[in-house]
Amino acid sequence: MRICLVEDDLELGHSVQALLQDGGHDVVWVRRLTEARYWLEQQQGFDALVLDLGLPDGNGLELLRLMRQSNKQLPIVVITARSGIEDRLHGLDSGADDYLVKPFAGPELLARLRAVARRAGLLSSDAEGQEWRLKDLSLDERRMVLSRHGQAINLSPTEFSILLTLLKLPDRVVTRRELEARAMPNADSHALDVHIFNLRKKIGEGYVRTVRGVGFVLERQ
Repeated sequence: MRICLVEDDLELGHSVQALLQDGGHDVVWVRRLTEARYWLEQQQGFDALVLDLGLPDGNGLELLRLMRQSNKQLPIVVITARSGIEDRLHGLDSGADDYLVKPFAGPELLARLRAVARRAGLLSSDAEGQEWRLKDLSLDERRMVLSRHGQAINLSPTEFSILLTLLKLPDRVVTRRELEARAMPNADSHALDVHIFNLRKKIGEGYVRTVRGVGFVLERQ
């Protein structure tokens, strides 16, 4: 899909852009409400909008309402730090198709985008995701399920995101910063070690290897 990403934070914007591009999407990333209005009104041709609400030159809700007046079919996913129930209801009532609170796991954003695109008729169910295999593990990207010999292994969204990111970057060392950006947008960087520890505890040793001082590599053999 061709996606317009509206996010003013530089680090998070880079992370989400990389995440969406890794998911096979064409991404136009802007950081201001005025830029977003230009691209959405003048350029058009977008299949979805990923929208932050707290922008330097205005409230993202203004753009949300404007888009709903001019384009009732465009799938819109709001990503925001506003987590209160009133904020969620306000966003959804203003026209958002989905509402995702920061911090979030990468695969969850991709899954929610697939869901709103499917409802809009932009994506068929058989075109979603991919199944990945690693030794005796099987990871279903579409359903966000990991299993071993048919038995499900319960991963948190962030643990799933880390494993999926490493699977998509095989045979190379993924730096801590890159893994955090791709798998854990806007998350606390100190949390990565905790998630890696919990992931290893659930799937066992011999999969994710630490390269001291650099990052992590997935051992496929």
